[in-house]
Amino acid sequence: MFKRAYRRDAARVARIGIIVLFGAVAGLRVGQAAAQSPAMLDERVTQQSIADTICRPDYADAVSPPFDVMMEHKKRLLAERGIGADDGTNYALDRRMPVLLGGSPDAPANLDLLPWAGARGERRKARFAVHLKRCVCEGKLSLSDAQGAIVGNWSAAYAGFGRDSCDVSGVNVATGSHDGEP
Repeated sequence: MFKRAYRRDAARVARIGIIVLFGAVAGLRVGQAAAQSPAMLDERVTQQSIADTICRPDYADAVSPPFDVMMEHKKRLLAERGIGADDGTNYALDRRMPVLLGGSPDAPANLDLLPWAGARGERRKARFAVHLKRCVCEGKLSLSDAQGAIVGNWSAAYAGFGRDSCDVSGVNVATGSHDGEP
């Protein structure tokens, strides 16, 4: 009787484990699907075109709108959020999907505000985007995986990402830890 109950509990734990694993994989795919939102992406950038687009040293400067146009977007977003001009200097105009990773340079759906500093700040996100771009251009990471790493809770992915590595497969975007770490 005890063995039967033990087997039943073990089978239940196994089923729960499979369900949790399936949910985790589905959650990662949702992040990648969000990264693939056409409203945020530049249609010129694909895995096949990276050598001629994001991996070209001058690409981001070549496709970005003039500074004054981008500042108009920032002013609009500051006004929408009720942030005064004095506090506006604390915020950067952020591209949810950076141009360096195939994000649209000027689509309103790709523009947002981020504080400049801090764990979720634009300076850190920009460093992460540069690192991910390097990984993509060296062929160590797919464009889709890089986009998936920076969409959503990118600061947790940044915290768990190896600075000398391009492996994002084990990064838990909820905690920033790698598989097997606390």
